[in-house]
Amino acid sequence: MAAQFQTLLLSSSARPFHAAFLARPLGLSLSTSALAPGATAARRLVVVAVTKKAVAVLKGTSNVEGVATLVQEDDGPTTVTVRVSGLTPGLHGFHLVSAVLRYFNLSLQSKLVNSNIHLFLPLQHEYGDTTNGCISTGAHFNPKNLTHGAPEDEVRHAGDLGNIVANSEGVAEATIIDNQIPLSGSNSVVGRAFVVHELEDDLGKGGHELSLTTGNAGGRLACGTQYTCLLERTIVSLLWLQNMQGGLVWKS
Repeated sequence: MAAQFQTLLLSSSARPFHAAFLARPLGLSLSTSALAPGATAARRLVVVAVTKKAVAVLKGTSNVEGVATLVQEDDGPTTVTVRVSGLTPGLHGFHLVSAVLRYFNLSLQSKLVNSNIHLFLPLQHEYGDTTNGCISTGAHFNPKNLTHGAPEDEVRHAGDLGNIVANSEGVAEATIIDNQIPLSGSNSVVGRAFVVHELEDDLGKGGHELSLTTGNAGGRLACGTQYTCLLERTIVSLLWLQNMQGGLVWKS
């Protein structure tokens, strides 16, 4: 059933996203008291945990471009897989910044699974002025109001993801695992923007006047004007999956 639901979401013409929904049963028996009307109390239920996924497309004013994919299992760390091309060889600061989208919650009725599917569609950028390109996406994502640092530091911006390294062909590929960039909750990074910088991030240790704010990483080579670099919302609520007839019951 979970596989059929995943296929439905990925193929739905009403879903204008790159994001995907994956589900895996945990095999836990639960009380039926909180289920939607019409559920049969005698039926055994299984919690379906959600793997959340988001994709950001990076564009620059030059030939710098890339893609970053984020995946989070339940409430665990988020894994970022990034590939950027068009860079100069060497290290480049890589951050999440404070830009955020406001969303419109669209609820659709799916006849195939007899369930409401909640989608979140971008309305507009919180920073309406995008004439300055990447500058308009704001400062580093910093919900704890700390100074800039390295990803492994206790004192750091949540959006401080260190450096990515471009090879001799100008291509940087990296996998980053981080606990401070969740895809749901009050500090969700969904709707925020990635930025690739011109220079190496000194990780707050360079002694420059900008070290504790930006890592003295120089100009912003690539990000997203409008919505091209902003993370897309995925369906993150839990589902209650009935093992016997009745299909899926949606719990928001």
